[in-house]
Amino acid sequence: MKTLFQEIKASIKNNSDQDRSFWRPVLPWGGVFTIKADRKAVSCLPLYVEITLKNTCTIDGFLMLLYVILRENNTFPRELSLYLGREFVECFLHLMDTYSFTSVKLLWIWDKMEKRQYKSGIHKATLEIDLFGNEHENFTRNLEDLMATMQESYCSNSRCPLRAQERHMQTILINPPHDIPHGDLIQMAVDELFCSRIEVCEEIGCGCLREFSQRIFCHGAPPFVILNMEQWKSEDLAYVPYYLDLCDHKYLLEGATLFNKEEHHYSAAFQIDGYWMHYDGLRNVNLILLHKPPELLLLSSLVYIRAAEK
Repeated sequence: MKTLFQEIKASIKNNSDQDRSFWRPVLPWGGVFTIKADRKAVSCLPLYVEITLKNTCTIDGFLMLLYVILRENNTFPRELSLYLGREFVECFLHLMDTYSFTSVKLLWIWDKMEKRQYKSGIHKATLEIDLFGNEHENFTRNLEDLMATMQESYCSNSRCPLRAQERHMQTILINPPHDIPHGDLIQMAVDELFCSRIEVCEEIGCGCLREFSQRIFCHGAPPFVILNMEQWKSEDLAYVPYYLDLCDHKYLLEGATLFNKEEHHYSAAFQIDGYWMHYDGLRNVNLILLHKPPELLLLSSLVYIRAAEK
C-alpha cells in the first residue's frame, strides 16, 4: 500500500490540465472519531461514544506542512524527534500515511496542546472539541523548543538597574521594517531580529547605550522555521524570498499558511519537487496542483526548511 506522500507525488507526475486535484480529500476540516467501547465503559462517567472536532483549520494547514517536510527530508524525522519525541513523530507519520486524519488531529490535540487552548464539552454522548482561534497559538507555540532563541545585551552604564540581560523567544515573530519601501523586506526583518545592534537603553533612569549580541538558536539551527507574518500587510509582500539567510545557515521556502479574514479560515500552500499545491481542508476538493506559484498576499506564516550543507 502506498503512503499518502507517495500517492500525492504520483498524482503530480500523472496530472493533466483538465484535472489537477488529488483523487481524495486530505485532512478534511473537522473530524469524527467513534469510540469502540466494551461493557466496562458503561460505568465510566462522563460517558461519550463519539468525538467530534470543529474549526480544525487552526492546525490542519500546519499538520499538512509538517507531514510534507518530514517525508521529503530523510534526516528530519530523527532531528524532530529530539524536540517532539520519537514516539510522537513515528505515530504522526503512520497516521498520515494510512489516511487516519481524525486520529492525527487528536494526536496533536492531546499530545501537544494544553487544555486551555481549546473548548470542549459533552453533548448527547458526543465529546465536542472546538479549535476556533489562532493557528500560531494552536500549533506554532506547541513545537516545544524547536525555534527557541536567546539574545544577550549589556549596558554601557555601570549603574544601570539591569545591566546584563537575556531575551528569550519561543517563536519567530517579525515586523515589517519601517520607512523602507523596496527590497527584500522579509530578510531585512529577520536580520533586524537576529543581528547584533546598539540601541539606547530603555531601563528607567538610564539612557546610555545597550549592546545586543547576535540572537542564536538555543539548540542549534532547527530543521525548519516558521515566520509569524501576522503583522504584515499585503502591500508589504510584493516580494517573498525563496532563500533566507538565518544564523549562518541558508533556509529554503517550503510553504506558507494563508488567512482569510472574512471567513476566519486558514489554508496552506506548499512545494513538492518544485510543484506548488494548495490545501484547504474546508473544500470538497481540498488538494490542488497549481499552475504557478501562489500569490502570498494573505499570509499568516512562511515556512522555510534548512538547506542541506554542501
